[in-house]
Amino acid sequence: MLRTGLLLLFLSLFLGAATLENLKWRSGESYLIFLERAGLPQDLYYAIDKEDQKLTEEIRTGVKFQVLRDSNETIEQVLIPINDELQLHIHRDKNSEYVFNAIPIISEARRESVTIHIENSPSSDILKATGSMRIAQAFVNSFKNSLNFRRDLRKGDPLVIVYDQKYRLGEPFSMPILQVAMIEMRGKRHYVYLNEDERYYNEKGAQVEGFLLARPVRNARISSGFTKRRFHPVLKRYRAHLGIDYAARRGTPIMAAGSGKIIFAGRTRGYGNLIKIRHSNGYMTLYAHQKSFRRGIKRGKYVKQGQVIGYVGTTGLSTGPHLHFGLYKNGRAINPARVVQVTTKKLSGKKRKAFLKVKKGFDDLIDEQLALAAKPFKYESFDPACYIDPVSCKPLKESGYEAL
Repeated sequence: MLRTGLLLLFLSLFLGAATLENLKWRSGESYLIFLERAGLPQDLYYAIDKEDQKLTEEIRTGVKFQVLRDSNETIEQVLIPINDELQLHIHRDKNSEYVFNAIPIISEARRESVTIHIENSPSSDILKATGSMRIAQAFVNSFKNSLNFRRDLRKGDPLVIVYDQKYRLGEPFSMPILQVAMIEMRGKRHYVYLNEDERYYNEKGAQVEGFLLARPVRNARISSGFTKRRFHPVLKRYRAHLGIDYAARRGTPIMAAGSGKIIFAGRTRGYGNLIKIRHSNGYMTLYAHQKSFRRGIKRGKYVKQGQVIGYVGTTGLSTGPHLHFGLYKNGRAINPARVVQVTTKKLSGKKRKAFLKVKKGFDDLIDEQLALAAKPFKYESFDPACYIDPVSCKPLKESGYEAL
């Protein structure tokens, strides 16, 4: 089933005359433009089904992708990540014809930690210690709405971060998932914990949320939920649905889920009439398949939460009237259901009891990290050699080769 999807990491000498290009997706480039520029057939878009066509519109600017060429510079395979679980895969089959499919990303998750004492600021000190701006951002964003680092932080104050980081082709991939963070200021410790409900809370059990959304369509039925990856048992293919579909009558008003600036209002092939709104803290919302936009809605306009921006329709690759609503954080799709209509501000009862158990485990872990004071792992940039074996289905650890 995944014969064409297994990634094996080799030293360059195993590649022979084949060459691997590690590239970044260009700003403003569409999937169709990429196919044309790469000399690949346009059927790799027009001949695939509608769901896969819509997936090609999820390719993020700046995402790292790989192109493998043979000794004649002919493209053998292309891998383009869509999210941290699924990637688009183009490859030549045994008849030398190009084939498109979506396959899981092979990655490894590692639990890592950072323990440092402040010299300048949390952001610059974490970046210096780890070489990762993403880790620095994750820490600062978790406290930015509750603490004043400039006023209350002193040189020598300790901070600890414990997070999960995915690795793809030997390099950090996607945003780290913060598990617990602690910073001590003026002798008092401040914490942020990832709870079992996948929300963040402080040491008092109060929810830490920098951005709350309203429901974009009132009294609408959710016809399709969010999923980064699922295997369709009938089609025998992997699918992703990077948003929530709200089924509603054509013409039903669509409201801005949060206040922000419209960065796109126009028509696309897959999503039809589409609006994108940029919000604070790196969030962006997407409203697709609209019948039309409300008068005056255009790029550059600021809108408030709850303001009508358009009307439900079925434009683009849509089988019926609905709103496809997407939520993105720093360019990566996240589940809107975790943020829309958050009502629980503070835990109580059984939920609080369960949280305190999680908190105790994390508190002990923070104490251990402070006692160890281990030097943080620092990321070094390198270009790994990569080969995609179209035949073997053995896991990486059984292949006889190791990551660089």
